[in-house]
Amino acid sequence: MRSEDRPFSVEDEVSFRAARPDDAETVFNITRASIAGLAQGRYSPAQIENWMGERTPRFYEDLIAKGRMTVCLRNGIVVGFVDAEPGAVTRLFVLPEAAGSGLGQRLLDIGVAQARRDHRGPIRLEATINAEAFYQRYGFRSTGRGQFSHGLGGEPIEIVHMEL
Repeated sequence: MRSEDRPFSVEDEVSFRAARPDDAETVFNITRASIAGLAQGRYSPAQIENWMGERTPRFYEDLIAKGRMTVCLRNGIVVGFVDAEPGAVTRLFVLPEAAGSGLGQRLLDIGVAQARRDHRGPIRLEATINAEAFYQRYGFRSTGRGQFSHGLGGEPIEIVHMEL
C-alpha cells in the first residue's frame, strides 16, 4: 500500500515548504481530487465535473511563481496546499484522505499568517459550501453567499464569503 493511500497516523512525517514550479501538476491534481471527493452531496455531479473549467497545471505554475503557496507533505509526498495574499486566503485544498486529520487546520494557520503580513483588518476567503463549517470552527464567520462561474457554461458554483 502506498503511503498516500493509507490512513494518516501519528507516525507520519509531516512537513511544510514553499511550493516549487515542479509542484504545479501535483497541486492541480490535489485540487481536482479534493473537489471530486469532498464536494459530493453539496454540489451536483455536473458542477463537480466542470469545476476546474479549462484549468491546466500551467494555471498553478503561475500561482506558484508568485511565491505565496505552501505545500504540506506527508512522508515526503505533497497532500495539500494553501495560497494566500495580504488580506485573503485564496486557496486551500487537501486530498480527501487527509480531510479531518488536522492538516487542513495547519495549512490554514499558515495561510492566515501569510494573509496578515502587511495587512490590517479582516482576513477574507471564499469557501465552498462543504467547507463552511471547517472555516467556522477556525473562527471565520459567514458574511454572504455568491457564485463562482467556471467559464464553461452550466450551473454556477455556490460559495460562501467569510472573514476572520
